[in-house]
Amino acid sequence: MIIIISLATCIAGIVAGYLAARFVEKKKTGEYQAIGQKILDDAKKESDVVRREASIQAKDIVIQARNELEQEAKSRKAELQNTERRLSQKEVNLDKKMETLDKKEDDLDKKEKQIANREAYLESRIGETELTLKQQREKLEEIAGITAEDAKRALMQAMEDEARYEATKIARKIEEEAREKADKKAKEILAVAIQRYAGEYVAEDAVSVVSLPNEEMKGRIIGREGRNIRALEAATGVDIIIDDTPEAVILSCFNPIRREVARVAIERLISDGRIHPARIEEIVTKVAEELEEKLKTTGEQAVFDTGVHNVHPEVVKLLGRLKFRSSYSQNVYQHSLEVAFISGIMAAELKLNVQEARRAGLLHDIGKAVDHEVEGSHSAIGADLARKYGESEDIIHAILAHHEEVPVVNLIDVIVQAADALSGARPGARREMLESYIKRLEELERIASSFHGVEKSYAIQAGREIRIVVSSEKMNDDAIFLLSKDIAKKVETELSYPGQIKIVVIRETRAVEYAR
Repeated sequence: MIIIISLATCIAGIVAGYLAARFVEKKKTGEYQAIGQKILDDAKKESDVVRREASIQAKDIVIQARNELEQEAKSRKAELQNTERRLSQKEVNLDKKMETLDKKEDDLDKKEKQIANREAYLESRIGETELTLKQQREKLEEIAGITAEDAKRALMQAMEDEARYEATKIARKIEEEAREKADKKAKEILAVAIQRYAGEYVAEDAVSVVSLPNEEMKGRIIGREGRNIRALEAATGVDIIIDDTPEAVILSCFNPIRREVARVAIERLISDGRIHPARIEEIVTKVAEELEEKLKTTGEQAVFDTGVHNVHPEVVKLLGRLKFRSSYSQNVYQHSLEVAFISGIMAAELKLNVQEARRAGLLHDIGKAVDHEVEGSHSAIGADLARKYGESEDIIHAILAHHEEVPVVNLIDVIVQAADALSGARPGARREMLESYIKRLEELERIASSFHGVEKSYAIQAGREIRIVVSSEKMNDDAIFLLSKDIAKKVETELSYPGQIKIVVIRETRAVEYAR
């Protein structure tokens, strides 16, 4: 029962709770609805307010936009009116320009007609002028006796001569400017080279003369049936001439070494007194050996004096052989020493290699030691010998170039050329035969006199200078410089001579009057 009562109580409690819950829920729902209705009413009120404000703002915007459009329309209208006025003004201007262009076109048409008329008139006048000129030219040719082509050629020749003289003036000016800079220094170098060396010369000929103590000695030299003289000629290779010359025997041979051997041998035989073939061969052999040693010593002395080192022994012997070689009666050994010293002095003045310059100067004529035995010029022979015995290419080229057989390539070549000319060309250094000397002077004067305008020519200073007198009426001051160059070129081409020849052209105008 209790359980039933408890259960009933529980059920009643549950029902009561449920009903209470439902009541509370309904009450809350009513409150919520009231709140929601209030929110909706407030929202409607706010939306009406917002709508009214939005409507007012929209009306303001519309009014403002309408005002702006009206202002823009007014400005556009004003611009269009301005544009219309400008276009109207331009149209007026274009009309005026068209009128002006039409007027100018009319003027141009008139001018073209005038020009056409003038051209026709000028063409007719040109034809008349050409005909007149042709007639006048023919008349002038008839009067002058010369055609227009000849006159043109004469004019061209005159213009060519004038241009040539102008070129000569310019060349003269350039040469004078160059001389001002180079002449002083060149003279100083040459003066120093010449002043610092003076050589001694020994004249040598193609024959040697042996003095005899008496005429009886000639018979002893000839020997029985000429056996002694034949033995001497066979042993020495020299022609022994015994003639009417008192107390003298002449030795003739192109080879100076053989001639020297024969001379010394004969002198020793005369001194010894025993002259027979066996003794002759013995003496000749001994003298040849001694001379060979003497040549070596002489060559060594040359190398020592010039300060040239590392010279091949065979070259030293060849230098010694130059002691007995002469050129234009100038001893080649002494000449080589002098060229070496002068070359060294020039090189020192020009700040070049002094040793190389001396070496080239010493060896420049080495070919003359054997030129009687080998074919070719002494320059080419000397270059071959230098190459054979290990000399440098610069030395070989200097030997080849010292007589301009090949073009110069460096300053050593020029120095050796100048030193060789200085040594050989100075007065008294060389001697020429009288006939060849006179012939050279005559040829020199003939070449000078062959030029137009030359009145007189005189070779002076032993043919080392020629003075030429020209007509002052046929040549002017500028032409004489050109004439001197032309004469120098012709002399170089047609004449052989040692050293150099100075060409001096003289022109003067004289006024002569007599007081009576």
